[in-house]
Amino acid sequence: MTTRTERDAPAGPWLLGVRHHGPGSARAVRAALDAARPRAVLIEGPPEADALLALAADPDMRPPVALLAHVLDDPRRAAFWPMAEFSPEWVALRWALDAGAEVRFIDLPAAHSLATEVEAEGERPEEDKGEEGREGDGLRIDPIGLLAETAGYDDPERWWEDVVEHRHPDGTRKPDPHNPPATPDSYDPYSPFVVLGEAMTALREAYGDGGHARDLVREAYMRQQLRAARREFGDEVAVVCGAWHVPALAAKVAVGADRALLKGLPKVKAELTWVPWTHRRLARHSGYGAGIDSPGWYGHLFAARDRPVERWMTKVAGLLREEDRLVSSAHVIEAVRLAGTLAAMRGRPLPGLAETTDAVRAVMCEGSDVPLALIQDRLVVGDVLGEVPDAAPAVPLQRDLTRAQRALRLKPEALERELDLDLRKETDAARSRLLHRLRLLGIDWGERADGRGGTGTFREGWRLRWEPELSVRVAEAGVWGTTVEAAATARAEADAAEATVLGEITALVERCLLAELSDALPVVMRALADRAALDTDVAHLAEALPALARTLRYGDVRGTRTAALAEVATGLAERICVGLPPACTGLDADGATAMRRRVDGVHAAMSLLADAPEGATALRDRWAAVLAKLAGRDSVPGEIRGRAVRLLLDDGRLDAAEAERYMGLALSVGTPPGDAAAWIEGFVGGASGGGMLLVHDERLLALVDTWLTGVPADAFTDVLPLLRRTFSAYEPGVRRTLGELVRRGPGTGGAAPSATGAPGFGAALDEERADAMEPLLRLLLDRRDDNNLAGVGN
Repeated sequence: MTTRTERDAPAGPWLLGVRHHGPGSARAVRAALDAARPRAVLIEGPPEADALLALAADPDMRPPVALLAHVLDDPRRAAFWPMAEFSPEWVALRWALDAGAEVRFIDLPAAHSLATEVEAEGERPEEDKGEEGREGDGLRIDPIGLLAETAGYDDPERWWEDVVEHRHPDGTRKPDPHNPPATPDSYDPYSPFVVLGEAMTALREAYGDGGHARDLVREAYMRQQLRAARREFGDEVAVVCGAWHVPALAAKVAVGADRALLKGLPKVKAELTWVPWTHRRLARHSGYGAGIDSPGWYGHLFAARDRPVERWMTKVAGLLREEDRLVSSAHVIEAVRLAGTLAAMRGRPLPGLAETTDAVRAVMCEGSDVPLALIQDRLVVGDVLGEVPDAAPAVPLQRDLTRAQRALRLKPEALERELDLDLRKETDAARSRLLHRLRLLGIDWGERADGRGGTGTFREGWRLRWEPELSVRVAEAGVWGTTVEAAATARAEADAAEATVLGEITALVERCLLAELSDALPVVMRALADRAALDTDVAHLAEALPALARTLRYGDVRGTRTAALAEVATGLAERICVGLPPACTGLDADGATAMRRRVDGVHAAMSLLADAPEGATALRDRWAAVLAKLAGRDSVPGEIRGRAVRLLLDDGRLDAAEAERYMGLALSVGTPPGDAAAWIEGFVGGASGGGMLLVHDERLLALVDTWLTGVPADAFTDVLPLLRRTFSAYEPGVRRTLGELVRRGPGTGGAAPSATGAPGFGAALDEERADAMEPLLRLLLDRRDDNNLAGVGN
């Protein structure tokens, strides 16, 4: 058995040691197979996937793709074997299918790999991750890193580029693959299989298994498969595997010794299929142990038959032009020249990624790293998403999801994109249902991005991005049903039965309504009623009510009957009105802050409930009475009392004079400075518009100013963090205006005071300036009306 072939006596089998996802290795593999024309090609991979290999020739199969293996009764235990167009394994697979040669996978079966928990944690089984130097339980060597260090390189990637990737068919270091020699390794002493084979043999002799103990078991299985292939095809067999394994496959090992290593291995039932993959998930920074730093760059090197640097610079220029940056042909020419000069200065055979990046930064980006980050993300890494044919095995849920995606024209894409939905349109409403159902199943293809598309309840904004891991999530969710709707319904019913906190059930009700799971709602509503009747914690009730109020509003928009839900929500609201005042006494600072947030949520919910068809204005009046009680009770923390006064003022339940009286009491001399600062935070803190309230009401600002200047020096340090937190939440313009008003002092400087007495503002309305704003206001109001129906949301 040999790792190279003599010029005058070609012999097999041919052991082609490669680096996973290395375009240089891929080109060399193709040239070697063209020269040797083996009858069988054996590839490192799970043998259970042999039945799926023919799909690689399907016209609808477009790499990057991955073999997905998962445990039949526990889909969460899964592993991937990714392949890109420039992966040597993919090139060997396609060559064998095109040439009519037998092709097989020969690695340890996934049934054994997945049986060990640690081997199911990442994209590849754990024993394969170590091939690129990922650390595990023991000390593991990085073969490429060791070879680079031996050659005097401090960067393994740069060494690999110089030795392998730059062996381009230009005659300098690697012969033209279109005119290959008769045997795989006879063309010149730089043949990568010879160099890597000999180097790995030296490393294995020095380091043994290199800390990759599981590799010994894998290699024993590979030797068994190689022996079987040689009995069937003779020596006309080529093996494509990681270079680290070549010495082990070339070694003479007794059959009995291999059988002993493989005896008694744990085993599970595993299923395999092809799934789409992305360049982004091939990158090492994504956590993939056998990954590479620059899959987009490597893909370019593999696809570019000539002038790779010139073609790369053209791609970069195109991307920057799309971003409205001024990049001309002269920039491209100069960047190519600079990259070549840098390569010569650094003693490199050709410009690599480092040289092209430095040239792009200097010439096209004017020294800025901001556009360079875009190039790194979109080109160096890339956002290519592969495709698999419909004939690939899939769980029924995946097939139903694929049908829905096509019907709704929602194509999975690796690049994040925005989606604005108008729920009045049938297609958009169906898209919303699908995305909400998938989220309920834990398949987070999209996440909500509301706030940009419109202000009405008929608008939904989403950010969509398909990640390969979602294929595993789909397989996991398949246990709940064969369609997305059935699976989401079953999952919602199970979650309702297992929920122990009232807030979990109310959130589930909201999600079921958004997903329009009419069959699940009765079950979830019964669980809600039962839990609400038993839960006496006011904090839990306050946290649950906002979701119910939003759900009632959504029900009106989506045409869902919510009478039963309104009854539960009203009951919760009444119980909150009774129990909230006692629950707000005796709280520490953190407890007061948490309760203040709950009060805010309940206040917004009460407004929605009163506006809902099933709501009652009396409920709002009762809530106002609760706020008044909180505002005047000394045993309630100052932060909650201040917020209660503010909410009453905003609702028109208090006039400015009454609010001033409350503030005067809270900031009186006898009030401890810490309590007074907490009151101020509750009254004007957060994103509640408190800054503008102080800007437009001189009396309130004067009260705060007078109190602040009177705080004793020894107490000022204690209240400073509260005040800083309060005022730092204001917009910069509001802070500047407040500072200017305080500097001027009441009644001084600038224009005459307004009717409210605030300095710096006009005494009356300037009708001419107001008329100039009318067209803009009409435009804004017309756009708002487009986002709502019959005044909903206005």
